[in-house]
Amino acid sequence: MKVGIIVICRFNSSRLPGKILREIEGKPLLAYILERLNQSKYNENIVVATSNQSTDDPIVDYCKNNKITYFRADLNNVSKRFADCMSHFNFDYGIRINGDNIFTDANLVDQAIDIILSQKLDFVSNVKGRTYPTGMSVEVVNADFYKEQLIQFTEERHREHVTLYFYENERAGKFQFLTNEEMEEAKGLKMAVDTKEDFNFASSIIKKMDNPHYLYDWKSITKFYLNEK
Repeated sequence: MKVGIIVICRFNSSRLPGKILREIEGKPLLAYILERLNQSKYNENIVVATSNQSTDDPIVDYCKNNKITYFRADLNNVSKRFADCMSHFNFDYGIRINGDNIFTDANLVDQAIDIILSQKLDFVSNVKGRTYPTGMSVEVVNADFYKEQLIQFTEERHREHVTLYFYENERAGKFQFLTNEEMEEAKGLKMAVDTKEDFNFASSIIKKMDNPHYLYDWKSITKFYLNEK
C-alpha cells in the first residue's frame, strides 16, 4: 500500500504572493511544512505539487536545490493536479496538505491515515465543522475512489478546491470526519497563512519556541496562539 503526502501550493497566491517561499528565521514557509510532515511515520513519499506555469518556477527551483520531490500540472484545475500526482507516483492513498498549513501536526496525519487504512474508507478528514484550527487540516483519500469521482467535479469551485465536492456529497462514498473533543478553545481558530497579518502572526509564534517547531503538537501551538492573541 503506497501512501503519498501531497503539499499543494503555488507561488502567486492572490492575497500574499510568494508566501510559500517567504522566510521565517531564515527558512521558507514550505520548509516548515515539510519538516513537520517528515515527523509522520508515513513520510516516505512526500511530494510538492505545484503548477506547470513559469510563475511557479521558484518553487521548483527550491525543490531541486533541496532534493525535494515535486510534481507539476494544471494551475487552475487543482483537483486534477492532485489526481494526476497520485497517478504519476502510483499512490494508493493521497494526503492533501495545503501550502498555507504551516502548523500541520504529523500525529493528526498519522491518525487519519491509520483510520482510512484500517477501516478501508474512501475519505477521512478533520476539516468538517472546523473543530480543529485552519492551518492544521488533514484530508486523506483513496486514490482510485478520487479519480472515479473526478468526473463529478463539473463546477469551477470543485476543480479549485480539491475535496469540496465530498463535503457537499457526503453519501458519495465511505467517509469519516474527525472532530476535536480535546480542546474546546481551539475550535474555529484561523491559523492558516493567507495574508501578511497571518504570516507575521505565525512568525511571532515560531520565534517564541524554545525547541524545534516540529516538536510542538497542535495543542501546544494552539496555546501559543491563544497566549499571543
